[in-house]
Amino acid sequence: MVSNRESARRSRLRKQRHLDDLAAQVAQLRKENNQILTSYNVITQQILAIDSENSVLRTQTMELSHRLQSLNEILLHMNGLAAVDHPSQNLDGFFVNPWSSISLNHPIMASPDMFQ
Repeated sequence: MVSNRESARRSRLRKQRHLDDLAAQVAQLRKENNQILTSYNVITQQILAIDSENSVLRTQTMELSHRLQSLNEILLHMNGLAAVDHPSQNLDGFFVNPWSSISLNHPIMASPDMFQ
């Protein structure tokens, strides 16, 4: 009878230790889960910020491309009008005017560094 009581007591102690270990493991896993969730939220915010910045940059790129295209069209139009208005000043296919230092046959290219 005494032996059975002692065995039952040891069994209860083992169960209690096991429950304590499981409770500690649950607490540790919850802590890790919260850390992972926090990291996930920070990364998600960073992704949203980068996505927003990319959207702005894409819009700026499109706007600048349209501006560049318009400027090229204006220059081509001006070159055509100047050659028609002053044919006597046309030397070897190039019109001598203030714009002559700009090559009108090549598009104007923007450098990425000019916006920084």
